[in-house]
Amino acid sequence: MSTVETVRLGSKCQMVLPLKMRKALGVSEGDELLALPLGRAVILVPKPKSYADRLLGLHREIWAGTSTEKYLGEERASWES
Repeated sequence: MSTVETVRLGSKCQMVLPLKMRKALGVSEGDELLALPLGRAVILVPKPKSYADRLLGLHREIWAGTSTEKYLGEERASWES
C-alpha cells in the first residue's frame, strides 16, 4: 500500500481507518491494533489473536537440520557439569 490517506480525529480523539487501509491490514470492526510511535510518526499493525501462533516457525531456517532431542540433551547435560 503506497497511497497516502487523510484520517481525521473525532471529538474523543478517535479515528476511522479508510477502507483501503482496513483491507490492506486485514482488520475489521472490533479488531485491535498495536501502535508504535516513531518520532512524529505512528506505525499501526494488527494485534495477533495468538502470539504463540504468530511466532510459530519464526527463524526456522536457523534450526534446519538440527535434531531437537540431541540439542536439548546436550543442553541438559551441560547443566550437570
